Amino acid sequence: DLKKVPSNIPPDIVKLDLSNNKIRQLRTKEFEDVSELKILNLNSNGIAYIDPAAFSGLSNLEELDLSNNSLQNFEYGVLEDLYFLKILWLRDNPWRCDYNIHYLFYWLKHHYNVHYNGLECKMPEEYKGWSVGKYVRSYYEECPKDKLPIYPETFDLDKEDEEWERHKEQSVQTVKKQGVIVTVIG
Repeated sequence: DLKKVPSNIPPDIVKLDLSNNKIRQLRTKEFEDVSELKILNLNSNGIAYIDPAAFSGLSNLEELDLSNNSLQNFEYGVLEDLYFLKILWLRDNPWRCDYNIHYLFYWLKHHYNVHYNGLECKMPEEYKGWSVGKYVRSYYEECPKDKLPIYPETFDLDKEDEEWERHKEQSVQTVKKQGVIVTVIG
C-alpha cells in the first residue's frame, strides 16, 4: 500500500519491484540514489503523472515496467536519462492520442534498440484501437503538401521519392555567382 517511492532504498540495489501499490505520481529524482538499478517494476500502481526528471540518474536501467497504470502521455524529457533501456512495458494504459503523445513515439522511434509493447490509443474515441504510430503518421499526413514536410518518411512509401523531388524542384534554386554556387531555399 505504498503511496510514494520509499526514500530508504539501498543504493546498490539492481532490481526493484514496486508493483501493485498506490503510487499515483513519480516526482523529481525519485530514484536518484539507486543509480545501479537495472530493472524497475512499477506495474499496477495507478500512476497518472511522471515528472520529466523522475528517472534522473537511472542511466543503467535496462527494463522498466509501467504497464497497467493511468498514463495518458509522457512529458518531454521523461525518458532522456535512460541510456541503456532495452525493454519498456506500456500495455494497459489509457494512452491519449493527441499532440502530447508525440514525444513518447519519437523517443521510441529514435531508440530503436528499445523493445516496447502496448502503445495503443484508448482516447479520444475517433482513434481508439489505433496504434500510436498510425495516429502520429496520420497527424502529419493531414498537413498541407505544399510545405516542406518535417517528417518526409510519413509520405506513402511509393510516393515519397516523387513528392520529395517535386518539392525540391519547386523550392530550391541554384544560382551561379562569381564562380561560386549559392543555394537559395524559399
